[in-house]
Amino acid sequence: MIRRVLHRIYSTYSLFMFGLGFLLLFPFFLLLIFVRPLRPFLHWLHWLWAAFFLGFSGVPWRIRYLYRPRRGQQYVICANHFSILDIVSMGLLPLHFMFVGKESLSKIPLFGYMFRKLHITVNRNSLKDRYKALKKSMQAIDEGNSLVMFPEGGVLTDSPPQMARFKEGPFRVAIEKQIPILPVTIPHNWIILPDDGRYLLYPRRCSMVVHPPIQTRGLTLDDIPRLQQELYALIDAELKKWNSHDDRRPQPAEAHTPGPAGA
Repeated sequence: MIRRVLHRIYSTYSLFMFGLGFLLLFPFFLLLIFVRPLRPFLHWLHWLWAAFFLGFSGVPWRIRYLYRPRRGQQYVICANHFSILDIVSMGLLPLHFMFVGKESLSKIPLFGYMFRKLHITVNRNSLKDRYKALKKSMQAIDEGNSLVMFPEGGVLTDSPPQMARFKEGPFRVAIEKQIPILPVTIPHNWIILPDDGRYLLYPRRCSMVVHPPIQTRGLTLDDIPRLQQELYALIDAELKKWNSHDDRRPQPAEAHTPGPAGA
């Protein structure tokens, strides 16, 4: 009983640190909203917010680079999506990007205003809205941004680390704009912060794997099914590698030293 109470206190504290980090950075987000030439600095705010939250929550992190993203190269960044912590984790990547995220995020006070002004929202239940989001994504690429697009279309799987079926959107954008897809595997966020509505944080290392890009130059929309299968197989194999000997049930909170654990 005491252990459960302490775990709830810790998890509430970590949620508070998430909100505090956003409030401290909100004036800078506003600056980027109203001064467009400053938007290339958005990735630094992503990184600071992620580092603040993970650091003060006692969650170390590590990014394993099988490929180092090239400065100035644009990507459609695609990762598995089992937890809201995935959005925080992506902020650790050294890339300037915009998120393509669900419309409900735009309804959160303050955060929602920032998100819809600096990122792209989509109502996935509306064909018209999905089309508008696709057009905005194309425009964002034309303006020099990379995009983070979770190909599952949200946290949809009922049995992580088994992914849900991939949507076509990220592949369509990558092919039409002839830019590479950058695969990212996030193996353990579903254990650290399960998507079960309870918001209970189980500290362990937050890991990410950045894979070599999948090229789309010369491909057409007819290649989308093949690209979907290729990306799915790549991330699925990495997930199985990391989780093959893992107890998939969240464990009680343990003490960890906060901060990055190296690249």
